[in-house]
Amino acid sequence: MEVILLERIERLGQMGDVVTVKNGYARNYLLPQKKALRKTKDNMAFFEAKRAEYEAHNLKLKEEAIALAEKLKGLSVVIIRQAAETGQLYGSVTVRDIAEAIHDAGFKIERRQIDLAQPFKNMGIFDVRLSLHPDVREVIRVNIARTADEASKAVAKAEKAAKTEKEETPAQEAVAE
Repeated sequence: MEVILLERIERLGQMGDVVTVKNGYARNYLLPQKKALRKTKDNMAFFEAKRAEYEAHNLKLKEEAIALAEKLKGLSVVIIRQAAETGQLYGSVTVRDIAEAIHDAGFKIERRQIDLAQPFKNMGIFDVRLSLHPDVREVIRVNIARTADEASKAVAKAEKAAKTEKEETPAQEAVAE
């Protein structure tokens, strides 16, 4: 099915592009989410008439996303879960859990904005990518631990490891020269 994109969609195209997509993708996602219109002569004319309005709306959304990304920069959330001594969680940490933790930190993020390939099943500190807008992304740190004390110890350990790594890198470069 050919559709006219009403906004930039990653790995598909820019606003105004006419692209061919599978029928189900268009019918179940693009059209209901108002991200695209079916390609017809009437819709082409409608889009060209409203193009400036769509671009202004998209620019406004992008500016809001940039402002939110600046506020989220360096954010670290702690999620407390029960786990075995080996560090394996009883259950898992999903997009819903991360969205709830971000919301508790005072930010409004929708679950669909969190890019998580698969749920976390172990304790530790993980980087999670947020897609706030097709052109705006931010990375936050998620710390999964059994207690708040363990979470603070894990952060200290990670900072110490990063500091050690930075100190070793110049020495290794000097040896290589």
